[in-house]
Amino acid sequence: MANEEDDPVIQEIDVYLAKSLAEKLYLFQYPIRPASMTYGDVTHLTAKIKPKQQKVELEMAIDTMSPNYCRSKGEQIALNVDGTCTDESSTYSTKLMDKQTFTSIQAASNTSRYAVAVYKKGELHLTPLHGILQLRPSFSYLDKADAKHREREAANEAGDSSQDEAEEDVKQITVRFSRPETEQARQRRVQSYEFLQKKQAEEPWVHLHYYGMKDSRSEHERQYLFCQSSGMAESMELIKSPSEYLTMLMPPSVVEENEKPMAPSNVLSMAQLRTLPLTDQIRILMKNVKVMPFANLMGLVAAGTDSTAVLRCIQQVALLVQGNWVVKSDILYPKDTSSPHSGVPAEVLCRARDFVMWKFTRSRWVVRKEVAAVTKLCPEDVKEFLEHVSMARINRGWEFLLPFDEDFVRKHPDVVQRQHMLWMGIQAKLEKVFNLSKEDLMPKKPEAQSAHPSFVSGEQRVNLARAKVKETCQLLEQDLQRQKAQNQPSFASARAELSNIHIKEEPMSDEEPMDTSPSLNDILNNGIVNGLHSDESSLDSVNGHLPRGSLETAVAQELKAFVTAAFKKQHVLTLSELKRLFNLHVASLPPGHKLFSSISDKVLQETVLDAGCKQILVPFSPQTTASPDEQKVFALWECGDTYDQHRQVLLDIFSKNYRVRRNVIQARLNEESGGELTKQSVDKVLKDCCVSHGGMWYLKGTVQS
Repeated sequence: MANEEDDPVIQEIDVYLAKSLAEKLYLFQYPIRPASMTYGDVTHLTAKIKPKQQKVELEMAIDTMSPNYCRSKGEQIALNVDGTCTDESSTYSTKLMDKQTFTSIQAASNTSRYAVAVYKKGELHLTPLHGILQLRPSFSYLDKADAKHREREAANEAGDSSQDEAEEDVKQITVRFSRPETEQARQRRVQSYEFLQKKQAEEPWVHLHYYGMKDSRSEHERQYLFCQSSGMAESMELIKSPSEYLTMLMPPSVVEENEKPMAPSNVLSMAQLRTLPLTDQIRILMKNVKVMPFANLMGLVAAGTDSTAVLRCIQQVALLVQGNWVVKSDILYPKDTSSPHSGVPAEVLCRARDFVMWKFTRSRWVVRKEVAAVTKLCPEDVKEFLEHVSMARINRGWEFLLPFDEDFVRKHPDVVQRQHMLWMGIQAKLEKVFNLSKEDLMPKKPEAQSAHPSFVSGEQRVNLARAKVKETCQLLEQDLQRQKAQNQPSFASARAELSNIHIKEEPMSDEEPMDTSPSLNDILNNGIVNGLHSDESSLDSVNGHLPRGSLETAVAQELKAFVTAAFKKQHVLTLSELKRLFNLHVASLPPGHKLFSSISDKVLQETVLDAGCKQILVPFSPQTTASPDEQKVFALWECGDTYDQHRQVLLDIFSKNYRVRRNVIQARLNEESGGELTKQSVDKVLKDCCVSHGGMWYLKGTVQS
């Protein structure tokens, strides 16, 4: 009892419960304004309430004479909403947006623990709150403006087409008769969002009169906050034990079924969801999500839930497809329901959807026409099945929505085997229902071999292009050799013809005659027969191929030109990025280009250094995941502009730290330049050489993901 002696009672206050306004007292909150900016001085034009829904609307005047009011905007909004007509239905009768509407939402669905207290003359009077409402501006006038715009467009279209109304073609229509509504269908309709909206709209508005805080009527109503029969305060209700009295003050929370939030029937908060049994939680999650990996499902259920229990529950409402869980068809299409598109009963829909899921167990790709041909359902139903679990790809079909979950398959082989046996049973049923052929049962070989989706990277595309070019070059080389072989007989006949030629020699004088005609060996050694080169190198030069020495020189010049252009554009490149750009450049060249000869990393680095670049030894952290090529950073040392000196200072900074803050860079640049650089100059230098990430600056290509 020492604590009670240290904390004595210094004053006793009588508490009274006032009930005069118990069913009429609301607390209004304006969350978009601070407490210092009230609406007490603003003129309230109208007020109305829907008591059952606890929905309030207030119209407040806007001060159009305020210097902060844009008159042109107000006139434009009024014109968009009301048009040019001036009748009683106009929202803004003054042709100016001179008022705004505030609508309420419930801040708390259960207000039994909230009350308003008034302290006066040593007495505390409590009045229970009937509702707590938050009021925010309503923009329904924008909807009205859109409706006006659509009406004008419809009127214009109707005017244009009125001449052709008599000549419209006769169209065939399909008549469908609605089935009698079952009890389950009626319950779903009653719980639907559209039905709730309709019921809310049916409740009439009750118009009210607004009185300001200082009005005499408000002062009169404020007196009802005090208990009117304070003399009867000592009632028998206070003769209670301490525990009973505490229970009266803090009653246990009771979940009232009639106070559910007005939301669609398929919407449930995570807090409400976790109060349900585990089986119901998983059923609701899978019904809404349709397809989900097991790891994501474990993240949605309450922390500490046993994975074995989750596995046991998930197998009751879902099937395993591509290592992921897909909700069962009978969960989405319960018995005695039908398709909203075609009216097909749920049993047929379930079989058709099982066929779609079975196809995805055998392949990642499904063609919509094949499904429609087997199931004989309308395109809308088939599309709905596919949209649940897959995504359309142009010119390829429908691909399963999630990647193959290897982790789950590896950790739970027993579940995978059990699901496989289950699918074998479903397959047997589908064979009988749809009369599937052996071709339908055989999986496609390319798809069966690859359980994972195929992704082709840019580098792989470049390699494929280079391989194709090499193949083309080989074919051209073979054609060239074939042409050489065909030309050999012509060369032999040329030899024979030249050997049969005899040149008549007539002495010009008594001296020894001068032989002015070339000999046959000279002709053949020079390799010219009828104006053509006969040796291989000469033939190559004729066909556009350069000799070996000139080819190497041309490749070096071409490579240097590419490197120079790349660094003038990027300023800083890692070896990995440079190789990627070079591969893209090579892929864009025509077949047979001289750069298709293999360029080693050593040759590429020597060309970079020869082009006036320098390697920056960036001190990467020991925990870096960068590859060796990503750690080789090169930078163009001189570009020939006024920023060369600043870039060199920046590169020197990054030779000591692999990431730097902007203020450090700017201070060093100012120190080296002897003055304060402008923001534009610093931005220019940083943009040329660096990238920003997480408030730090890095050289290009050195940011670790």
